[in-house]
Amino acid sequence: MAETIQSTTNSKTSGAAGQAEGNIVARFFRATEIDTRMLGMIGALLIIWVGFHILTGGLFLTPRNLWNLSVQTASVAVMATGMVLVIVTRNIDLSVGSILGFTGMIMGVLQARLLPELFGFNHPAIWIITLAGGIAIGALIGTLQGSIIAFLGVPSFIVTLGGLLIWRGATWFVTSGQTVAPMDVNFRLMGGGTEGSIGATWSWIVGILACLAIIAAIINARRQRKRFSFPRRPVWAEYVLVALGCIVVLGAVYIANDYPWPAAIARRYADANNIPWPDGGLFISQGIAIPVLIAIAVGIVMTFIATRLRFGRYVFAIGGNPEAAELAGIKTRWVTVKIFALMGMLCAIAAAISTARLNAATNAQGELDELYTIAAAVIGGTSLAGGMGSIAGAMLGALVMQSLQSGMVLLGIDSPFQRIVVGMVLVTAVWLDTVYRSRAK
Repeated sequence: MAETIQSTTNSKTSGAAGQAEGNIVARFFRATEIDTRMLGMIGALLIIWVGFHILTGGLFLTPRNLWNLSVQTASVAVMATGMVLVIVTRNIDLSVGSILGFTGMIMGVLQARLLPELFGFNHPAIWIITLAGGIAIGALIGTLQGSIIAFLGVPSFIVTLGGLLIWRGATWFVTSGQTVAPMDVNFRLMGGGTEGSIGATWSWIVGILACLAIIAAIINARRQRKRFSFPRRPVWAEYVLVALGCIVVLGAVYIANDYPWPAAIARRYADANNIPWPDGGLFISQGIAIPVLIAIAVGIVMTFIATRLRFGRYVFAIGGNPEAAELAGIKTRWVTVKIFALMGMLCAIAAAISTARLNAATNAQGELDELYTIAAAVIGGTSLAGGMGSIAGAMLGALVMQSLQSGMVLLGIDSPFQRIVVGMVLVTAVWLDTVYRSRAK
Protein backbone atom coordinates (compact mmCIF):
# COMPACT_ATOMS: atom_id res chain seq x y z
CA MET A 1 0.00 0.00 0.00
CA ALA A 2 2.83 2.40 0.90
CA GLU A 3 4.55 1.68 -2.42
CA THR A 4 1.31 2.39 -4.26
CA ILE A 5 0.85 5.73 -2.47
CA GLN A 6 4.50 6.68 -3.17
CA SER A 7 4.10 5.72 -6.84
CA THR A 8 0.94 7.81 -7.10
CA THR A 9 2.66 10.75 -5.42
CA ASN A 10 5.67 10.50 -7.75
CA SER A 11 3.44 10.35 -10.83
CA LYS A 12 1.51 13.42 -9.68
CA THR A 13 4.76 15.26 -9.00
CA SER A 14 6.21 14.41 -12.43
CA GLY A 15 2.91 15.31 -14.08
CA ALA A 16 2.84 18.64 -12.29
CA ALA A 17 6.44 19.29 -13.31
CA GLY A 18 5.66 18.47 -16.93
CA GLN A 19 2.60 20.70 -16.83
CA ALA A 20 4.63 23.53 -15.29
CA GLU A 21 7.25 23.13 -18.01
CA GLY A 22 4.52 23.20 -20.63
CA ASN A 23 3.05 26.29 -19.03
CA ILE A 24 6.45 28.00 -19.13
CA VAL A 25 6.75 27.32 -22.87
CA ALA A 26 3.19 28.44 -23.48
CA ARG A 27 3.75 31.61 -21.46
CA PHE A 28 6.94 32.32 -23.40
CA PHE A 29 5.14 32.13 -26.76
CA ARG A 30 2.23 34.19 -25.46
CA ALA A 31 4.55 36.86 -24.09
CA THR A 32 6.75 37.14 -27.20
CA GLU A 33 3.78 36.64 -29.58
CA ILE A 34 5.95 34.47 -31.81
CA ASP A 35 3.89 32.80 -34.52
CA THR A 36 4.13 29.09 -33.71
CA ARG A 37 3.19 28.17 -37.27
CA MET A 38 6.10 30.25 -38.60
CA LEU A 39 8.33 28.71 -35.96
CA GLY A 40 7.29 25.27 -37.21
CA MET A 41 8.35 26.21 -40.75
CA ILE A 42 11.71 27.42 -39.47
CA GLY A 43 12.12 24.14 -37.62
CA ALA A 44 11.29 22.18 -40.78
CA LEU A 45 13.79 24.29 -42.75
CA LEU A 46 16.53 23.58 -40.22
CA ILE A 47 15.77 19.86 -40.36
CA ILE A 48 16.02 19.97 -44.17
CA TRP A 49 19.34 21.83 -43.98
CA VAL A 50 20.89 19.52 -41.40
CA GLY A 51 19.60 16.43 -43.23
CA PHE A 52 21.06 17.51 -46.58
CA HIS A 53 24.30 18.57 -44.88
CA ILE A 54 24.73 15.04 -43.51
CA LEU A 55 23.68 13.32 -46.74
CA THR A 56 25.98 15.46 -48.90
CA GLY A 57 29.00 14.91 -46.67
CA GLY A 58 29.14 18.47 -45.38
CA LEU A 59 28.54 20.33 -48.66
CA PHE A 60 25.15 21.91 -47.94
CA LEU A 61 25.76 24.17 -44.93
CA THR A 62 28.78 25.91 -46.42
CA PRO A 63 29.01 29.67 -47.06
CA ARG A 64 29.26 29.03 -50.79
CA ASN A 65 26.11 26.90 -51.02
CA LEU A 66 24.09 29.10 -48.66
CA TRP A 67 25.10 32.21 -50.64
CA ASN A 68 24.07 30.56 -53.91
CA LEU A 69 20.86 29.33 -52.26
CA SER A 70 19.90 32.88 -51.29
CA VAL A 71 20.46 34.12 -54.85
CA GLN A 72 18.51 31.25 -56.39
CA THR A 73 15.59 31.89 -54.02
CA ALA A 74 15.29 35.60 -54.83
CA SER A 75 13.16 35.50 -58.00
CA VAL A 76 10.60 32.99 -56.68
CA ALA A 77 10.46 34.83 -53.34
CA VAL A 78 9.58 38.07 -55.14
CA MET A 79 6.69 36.42 -57.00
CA ALA A 80 5.53 34.55 -53.90
CA THR A 81 4.85 37.87 -52.13
CA GLY A 82 2.31 38.73 -54.82
CA MET A 83 0.87 35.24 -54.95
CA VAL A 84 -0.11 35.63 -51.30
CA LEU A 85 -2.53 38.44 -52.16
CA VAL A 86 -3.88 36.51 -55.15
CA ILE A 87 -4.62 33.38 -53.12
CA VAL A 88 -5.95 35.35 -50.14
CA THR A 89 -8.74 36.64 -52.41
CA ARG A 90 -9.57 33.03 -53.38
CA ASN A 91 -7.96 33.35 -56.83
CA ILE A 92 -4.95 31.67 -58.41
CA ASP A 93 -2.36 32.74 -60.98
CA LEU A 94 -0.92 29.95 -63.11
CA SER A 95 0.71 32.33 -65.60
CA VAL A 96 3.48 33.82 -63.45
CA GLY A 97 6.24 31.66 -64.96
CA SER A 98 5.16 32.52 -68.51
CA ILE A 99 4.89 36.23 -67.70
CA LEU A 100 8.39 36.04 -66.25
CA GLY A 101 9.66 34.43 -69.47
CA PHE A 102 7.86 36.94 -71.72
CA THR A 103 8.91 40.08 -69.83
CA GLY A 104 12.43 38.68 -69.50
CA MET A 105 12.63 38.23 -73.27
CA ILE A 106 11.30 41.76 -73.87
CA MET A 107 13.90 43.18 -71.49
CA GLY A 108 16.59 41.12 -73.19
CA VAL A 109 15.69 42.49 -76.63
CA LEU A 110 15.50 46.05 -75.30
CA GLN A 111 18.99 46.07 -73.78
CA ALA A 112 20.78 43.83 -76.28
CA ARG A 113 19.31 45.03 -79.59
CA LEU A 114 17.12 48.14 -79.49
CA LEU A 115 18.49 50.57 -76.88
CA PRO A 116 22.22 50.18 -77.80
CA GLU A 117 21.37 51.65 -81.23
CA LEU A 118 20.17 54.82 -79.47
CA PHE A 119 22.58 55.12 -76.54
CA GLY A 120 25.45 52.79 -77.30
CA PHE A 121 26.38 49.67 -75.36
CA ASN A 122 26.44 49.76 -71.54
CA HIS A 123 25.00 53.27 -71.32
CA PRO A 124 23.77 53.99 -67.73
CA ALA A 125 20.24 54.72 -68.98
CA ILE A 126 19.81 51.32 -70.65
CA TRP A 127 19.20 49.25 -67.52
CA ILE A 128 16.77 51.83 -66.11
CA ILE A 129 14.68 52.00 -69.29
CA THR A 130 14.83 48.22 -69.63
CA LEU A 131 13.62 47.57 -66.10
CA ALA A 132 10.91 50.24 -66.32
CA GLY A 133 9.72 48.82 -69.66
CA GLY A 134 9.58 45.28 -68.28
CA ILE A 135 7.62 46.36 -65.20
CA ALA A 136 5.17 48.34 -67.38
CA ILE A 137 4.55 45.35 -69.65
CA GLY A 138 4.10 43.06 -66.65
CA ALA A 139 1.57 45.50 -65.16
CA LEU A 140 -0.36 45.65 -68.46
CA ILE A 141 -0.51 41.86 -68.70
CA GLY A 142 -1.69 41.60 -65.09
CA THR A 143 -4.27 44.33 -65.64
CA LEU A 144 -5.62 42.54 -68.73
CA GLN A 145 -5.96 39.22 -66.92
CA GLY A 146 -7.41 40.85 -63.80
CA SER A 147 -10.00 42.73 -65.86
CA ILE A 148 -11.17 39.55 -67.54
CA ILE A 149 -11.49 37.87 -64.15
CA ALA A 150 -13.18 40.79 -62.42
CA PHE A 151 -15.49 42.23 -65.10
CA LEU A 152 -16.18 39.28 -67.40
CA GLY A 153 -16.57 36.75 -64.60
CA VAL A 154 -14.17 34.18 -66.04
CA PRO A 155 -12.57 32.09 -63.24
CA SER A 156 -8.96 33.02 -62.48
CA PHE A 157 -7.89 29.39 -62.97
CA ILE A 158 -9.04 29.46 -66.62
CA VAL A 159 -7.78 32.99 -67.38
CA THR A 160 -4.31 32.37 -66.00
CA LEU A 161 -4.13 28.88 -67.48
CA GLY A 162 -4.77 30.52 -70.84
CA GLY A 163 -2.16 33.13 -69.94
CA LEU A 164 0.34 30.38 -69.19
CA LEU A 165 -0.01 29.12 -72.77
CA ILE A 166 -0.37 32.52 -74.46
CA TRP A 167 2.63 34.26 -72.90
CA ARG A 168 4.83 31.19 -73.24
CA GLY A 169 4.02 31.12 -76.95
CA ALA A 170 4.49 34.88 -77.24
CA THR A 171 7.96 34.52 -75.74
CA TRP A 172 8.97 32.35 -78.67
CA PHE A 173 7.57 34.79 -81.24
CA VAL A 174 9.55 37.76 -79.87
CA THR A 175 12.82 36.37 -81.25
CA SER A 176 11.60 33.31 -83.18
CA GLY A 177 13.02 31.08 -80.49
CA GLN A 178 16.49 32.64 -80.34
CA THR A 179 18.33 33.23 -77.08
CA VAL A 180 19.25 36.87 -76.46
CA ALA A 181 22.64 37.59 -74.86
CA PRO A 182 24.67 39.18 -73.38
CA MET A 183 22.90 41.57 -71.05
CA ASP A 184 23.87 45.15 -70.21
CA VAL A 185 26.78 45.35 -67.77
CA ASN A 186 24.79 47.45 -65.28
CA PHE A 187 21.68 45.28 -65.64
CA ARG A 188 23.73 42.19 -64.78
CA LEU A 189 24.35 43.52 -61.28
CA MET A 190 20.76 42.55 -60.38
CA GLY A 191 21.66 38.90 -60.91
CA GLY A 192 24.33 38.62 -58.25
CA GLY A 193 27.74 37.15 -58.93
CA THR A 194 31.06 38.70 -57.98
CA GLU A 195 30.17 42.15 -59.29
CA GLY A 196 26.55 41.90 -58.18
CA SER A 197 27.40 41.84 -54.47
CA ILE A 198 28.04 44.68 -52.07
CA GLY A 199 31.15 43.38 -50.30
CA ALA A 200 31.97 42.90 -46.63
CA THR A 201 31.95 46.52 -45.45
CA TRP A 202 28.60 47.45 -46.94
CA SER A 203 27.15 44.12 -45.82
CA TRP A 204 28.00 44.90 -42.20
CA ILE A 205 26.55 48.39 -42.63
CA VAL A 206 23.32 46.90 -43.99
CA GLY A 207 23.26 44.39 -41.11
CA ILE A 208 23.70 47.12 -38.48
CA LEU A 209 21.01 49.27 -40.11
CA ALA A 210 18.69 46.25 -40.14
CA CYS A 211 19.27 45.72 -36.42
CA LEU A 212 18.53 49.38 -35.73
CA ALA A 213 15.36 49.05 -37.81
CA ILE A 214 14.28 46.04 -35.74
CA ILE A 215 14.83 47.99 -32.51
CA ALA A 216 12.96 51.01 -33.88
CA ALA A 217 10.05 48.86 -35.07
CA ILE A 218 9.64 47.17 -31.68
CA ILE A 219 9.85 50.51 -29.82
CA ASN A 220 7.31 52.07 -32.18
CA ALA A 221 4.95 49.09 -31.81
CA ARG A 222 5.17 49.37 -28.03
CA ARG A 223 4.38 53.10 -28.16
CA GLN A 224 1.41 52.53 -30.45
CA ARG A 225 0.02 49.87 -28.12
CA LYS A 226 0.38 52.22 -25.17
CA ARG A 227 -1.25 55.03 -27.13
CA PHE A 228 -4.34 52.99 -27.94
CA SER A 229 -4.41 51.17 -24.58
CA PHE A 230 -3.64 47.78 -26.11
CA PRO A 231 -1.89 45.10 -24.01
CA ARG A 232 1.89 45.31 -24.30
CA ARG A 233 4.48 42.57 -24.28
CA PRO A 234 6.67 42.23 -21.17
CA VAL A 235 9.92 44.17 -21.42
CA TRP A 236 11.96 40.96 -21.29
CA ALA A 237 10.01 39.65 -24.29
CA GLU A 238 10.93 42.79 -26.26
CA TYR A 239 14.61 42.20 -25.45
CA VAL A 240 14.32 38.57 -26.55
CA LEU A 241 12.79 39.57 -29.90
CA VAL A 242 15.49 42.20 -30.50
CA ALA A 243 18.22 39.68 -29.65
CA LEU A 244 16.77 36.98 -31.89
CA GLY A 245 16.29 39.38 -34.80
CA CYS A 246 19.81 40.79 -34.55
CA ILE A 247 21.37 37.34 -34.20
CA VAL A 248 19.64 36.15 -37.39
CA VAL A 249 20.58 39.28 -39.35
CA LEU A 250 24.21 39.46 -38.24
CA GLY A 251 24.59 35.69 -38.65
CA ALA A 252 23.38 35.93 -42.25
CA VAL A 253 25.83 38.79 -42.90
CA TYR A 254 28.68 36.77 -41.41
CA ILE A 255 27.91 33.81 -43.69
CA ALA A 256 27.67 36.05 -46.78
CA ASN A 257 31.02 37.65 -45.94
CA ASP A 258 32.62 34.24 -45.36
CA TYR A 259 32.20 33.34 -49.05
CA PRO A 260 35.17 34.78 -51.01
CA TRP A 261 35.65 35.66 -54.66
CA PRO A 262 36.90 32.80 -56.85
CA ALA A 263 40.69 32.67 -56.96
CA ALA A 264 40.91 33.49 -60.69
CA ILE A 265 38.77 36.61 -60.34
CA ALA A 266 40.63 37.70 -57.21
CA ARG A 267 43.95 37.24 -59.08
CA ARG A 268 42.76 39.47 -61.95
CA TYR A 269 41.56 42.07 -59.45
CA ALA A 270 44.92 42.02 -57.67
CA ASP A 271 46.86 42.38 -60.93
CA ALA A 272 44.63 45.25 -62.12
CA ASN A 273 45.10 47.15 -58.84
CA ASN A 274 48.79 46.29 -58.27
CA ILE A 275 48.00 44.33 -55.11
CA PRO A 276 50.71 41.78 -54.17
CA TRP A 277 49.43 38.21 -54.22
CA PRO A 278 49.94 36.53 -50.82
CA ASP A 279 50.97 32.87 -50.48
CA GLY A 280 47.55 31.76 -49.23
CA GLY A 281 45.68 33.74 -51.87
CA LEU A 282 43.68 36.95 -51.57
CA PHE A 283 40.44 36.71 -49.55
CA ILE A 284 37.82 39.18 -50.83
CA SER A 285 34.34 38.70 -49.42
CA GLN A 286 31.36 38.51 -51.73
CA GLY A 287 29.01 40.02 -49.16
CA ILE A 288 25.25 40.14 -49.63
CA ALA A 289 24.10 39.67 -53.22
CA ILE A 290 22.07 42.46 -54.83
CA PRO A 291 19.16 40.15 -55.85
CA VAL A 292 18.79 39.15 -52.19
CA LEU A 293 18.56 42.83 -51.22
CA ILE A 294 15.95 43.34 -53.95
CA ALA A 295 13.89 40.42 -52.65
CA ILE A 296 14.10 41.71 -49.06
CA ALA A 297 13.08 45.20 -50.19
CA VAL A 298 10.11 43.78 -52.11
CA GLY A 299 9.12 41.74 -49.05
CA ILE A 300 9.19 44.83 -46.83
CA VAL A 301 7.13 46.87 -49.30
CA MET A 302 4.60 44.07 -49.81
CA THR A 303 4.29 43.58 -46.04
CA PHE A 304 3.61 47.30 -45.66
CA ILE A 305 0.97 47.13 -48.42
CA ALA A 306 -0.70 44.07 -46.92
CA THR A 307 -0.73 45.22 -43.30
CA ARG A 308 -0.65 49.02 -43.28
CA LEU A 309 -2.57 50.25 -46.32
CA ARG A 310 -6.30 50.30 -46.90
CA PHE A 311 -5.74 48.23 -50.05
CA GLY A 312 -4.26 45.40 -47.96
CA ARG A 313 -7.21 45.45 -45.56
CA TYR A 314 -9.57 45.27 -48.54
CA VAL A 315 -7.69 42.26 -49.90
CA PHE A 316 -8.08 40.28 -46.68
CA ALA A 317 -11.67 41.41 -46.27
CA ILE A 318 -12.52 40.10 -49.75
CA GLY A 319 -10.78 36.81 -48.98
CA GLY A 320 -12.64 36.44 -45.70
CA ASN A 321 -16.10 37.09 -47.14
CA PRO A 322 -16.44 38.49 -50.70
CA GLU A 323 -20.18 39.16 -50.40
CA ALA A 324 -19.84 41.02 -47.11
CA ALA A 325 -16.90 43.03 -48.48
CA GLU A 326 -18.96 44.16 -51.47
CA LEU A 327 -21.92 45.07 -49.27
CA ALA A 328 -19.52 47.11 -47.10
CA GLY A 329 -18.74 49.29 -50.11
CA ILE A 330 -15.41 47.77 -51.18
CA LYS A 331 -14.96 47.86 -54.95
CA THR A 332 -14.02 44.22 -55.14
CA ARG A 333 -13.61 44.16 -58.90
CA TRP A 334 -11.09 46.99 -58.98
CA VAL A 335 -9.21 45.47 -56.06
CA THR A 336 -8.94 42.23 -58.05
CA VAL A 337 -7.60 44.10 -61.08
CA LYS A 338 -5.01 45.87 -58.93
CA ILE A 339 -3.90 42.59 -57.35
CA PHE A 340 -3.21 40.98 -60.72
CA ALA A 341 -1.52 44.16 -62.02
CA LEU A 342 0.75 44.06 -58.97
CA MET A 343 1.41 40.38 -59.60
CA GLY A 344 2.47 41.20 -63.17
CA MET A 345 4.89 43.86 -61.93
CA LEU A 346 6.44 41.44 -59.46
CA CYS A 347 6.85 38.88 -62.26
CA ALA A 348 8.78 41.50 -64.24
CA ILE A 349 11.07 42.23 -61.26
CA ALA A 350 11.66 38.48 -60.88
CA ALA A 351 12.36 38.31 -64.63
CA ALA A 352 15.00 41.02 -64.27
CA ILE A 353 16.72 39.05 -61.51
CA SER A 354 16.54 35.79 -63.46
CA THR A 355 17.69 37.31 -66.77
CA ALA A 356 20.56 39.17 -65.11
CA ARG A 357 21.68 36.02 -63.29
CA LEU A 358 21.69 33.96 -66.48
CA ASN A 359 23.14 36.86 -68.52
CA ALA A 360 20.66 35.81 -71.21
CA ALA A 361 16.96 35.71 -72.04
CA THR A 362 15.81 32.23 -73.08
CA ASN A 363 12.53 30.61 -74.12
CA ALA A 364 12.68 28.15 -71.24
CA GLN A 365 13.04 30.87 -68.64
CA GLY A 366 10.44 30.67 -65.88
CA GLU A 367 9.16 27.19 -66.72
CA LEU A 368 7.50 25.57 -63.68
CA ASP A 369 8.05 28.75 -61.65
CA GLU A 370 4.29 28.95 -61.19
CA LEU A 371 4.47 25.63 -59.32
CA TYR A 372 7.26 26.81 -57.04
CA THR A 373 5.58 30.18 -56.44
CA ILE A 374 2.22 28.67 -55.49
CA ALA A 375 3.93 26.03 -53.36
CA ALA A 376 5.98 28.71 -51.57
CA ALA A 377 2.87 30.72 -50.73
CA VAL A 378 0.94 27.65 -49.48
CA ILE A 379 3.87 26.28 -47.49
CA GLY A 380 4.25 29.75 -46.00
CA GLY A 381 0.77 29.57 -44.49
CA THR A 382 -1.44 31.12 -47.18
CA SER A 383 -4.80 29.36 -47.11
CA LEU A 384 -6.33 28.28 -50.43
CA ALA A 385 -9.71 28.92 -48.80
CA GLY A 386 -8.82 32.63 -48.72
CA GLY A 387 -8.57 35.27 -46.04
CA MET A 388 -5.27 34.12 -44.52
CA GLY A 389 -1.70 34.66 -45.66
CA SER A 390 1.73 35.96 -44.70
CA ILE A 391 4.30 37.72 -46.89
CA ALA A 392 7.20 36.65 -44.66
CA GLY A 393 5.83 33.10 -44.58
CA ALA A 394 5.71 32.96 -48.38
CA MET A 395 9.33 34.10 -48.66
CA LEU A 396 10.31 31.47 -46.11
CA GLY A 397 8.32 28.93 -48.15
CA ALA A 398 10.32 29.92 -51.24
CA LEU A 399 13.52 29.26 -49.27
CA VAL A 400 12.17 25.84 -48.24
CA MET A 401 11.37 24.93 -51.86
CA GLN A 402 14.75 26.09 -53.14
CA SER A 403 16.52 24.28 -50.30
CA LEU A 404 14.86 21.02 -51.34
CA GLN A 405 15.86 21.55 -54.96
CA SER A 406 19.42 22.59 -54.10
CA GLY A 407 19.90 19.63 -51.78
CA MET A 408 18.63 17.16 -54.36
CA VAL A 409 20.96 18.65 -56.98
CA LEU A 410 23.93 18.19 -54.65
CA LEU A 411 22.86 14.58 -54.11
CA GLY A 412 22.73 14.04 -57.88
CA ILE A 413 19.01 13.21 -57.91
CA ASP A 414 17.43 13.29 -61.38
CA SER A 415 15.11 16.14 -62.34
CA PRO A 416 11.97 13.94 -62.70
CA PHE A 417 12.32 12.72 -59.12
CA GLN A 418 12.88 16.30 -57.94
CA ARG A 419 9.48 17.20 -59.40
CA ILE A 420 7.92 14.23 -57.61
CA VAL A 421 9.29 15.49 -54.30
CA VAL A 422 8.07 19.05 -54.96
CA GLY A 423 4.60 17.73 -55.81
CA MET A 424 4.50 15.66 -52.63
CA VAL A 425 5.56 18.66 -50.55
CA LEU A 426 2.83 20.81 -52.11
CA VAL A 427 0.11 18.23 -51.41
CA THR A 428 1.38 17.81 -47.83
CA ALA A 429 1.35 21.58 -47.29
CA VAL A 430 -2.27 21.85 -48.47
CA TRP A 431 -3.25 18.91 -46.23
CA LEU A 432 -1.59 20.55 -43.22
CA ASP A 433 -3.42 23.79 -44.03
CA THR A 434 -6.71 21.89 -44.05
CA VAL A 435 -5.92 20.28 -40.69
CA TYR A 436 -4.90 23.65 -39.21
CA ARG A 437 -8.11 25.35 -40.33
CA SER A 438 -10.30 22.49 -39.07
CA ARG A 439 -8.66 22.65 -35.65
CA ALA A 440 -8.98 26.44 -35.57
CA LYS A 441 -12.74 26.08 -36.07
